[in-house]
Amino acid sequence: MGYWNTRGLRGSALEEQINLTNEVYKQRNLAIIQKIPTPITPVRFDKESKNITLAYFEQKSTVDYIGAVQGVPICFDAKEVSEKRLPLQNIHGHQIEFMEMFVKQQGVAFLLVHFAKLGEYYYLPFETLKFHWQKAEQGGRKSIAYADFDKTLAVNVKDGIVHYLEALAKFLEG
Repeated sequence: MGYWNTRGLRGSALEEQINLTNEVYKQRNLAIIQKIPTPITPVRFDKESKNITLAYFEQKSTVDYIGAVQGVPICFDAKEVSEKRLPLQNIHGHQIEFMEMFVKQQGVAFLLVHFAKLGEYYYLPFETLKFHWQKAEQGGRKSIAYADFDKTLAVNVKDGIVHYLEALAKFLEG
């Protein structure tokens, strides 16, 4: 069981953008993608706003989103970073295991990474993530450098919509 307090709000703007994007994809019959909530047990409430201010995670989460795009099952996790690297500590072993099992079932797994200071978004295929994860386990670098992201898989953002399906299509064609 994990602990959650204010740090649980990290990436909430990114999550809102992705939720908006997924709603647009649904309305256009392009995809049906759902946010997977992480079960929590509330411990403390703010009486005035009735918001939860302290809670514990009930169990490990898998990924942030799961669904289907034109018959292709997908799952992904969204990560927002402030540096020019993605620390692998931001990803958990159980998430790697889940994505690996998902891929074995003919699904497509990936990370959607937002480099906040650069205002750039990237599609990071699970295969690339797994490569870096395994290197780190063998004593290598504990992060994925911005330079290591495939710039052809940059994700366009327009009018608040994070067009990750375009990068997914490039990856699948690739």
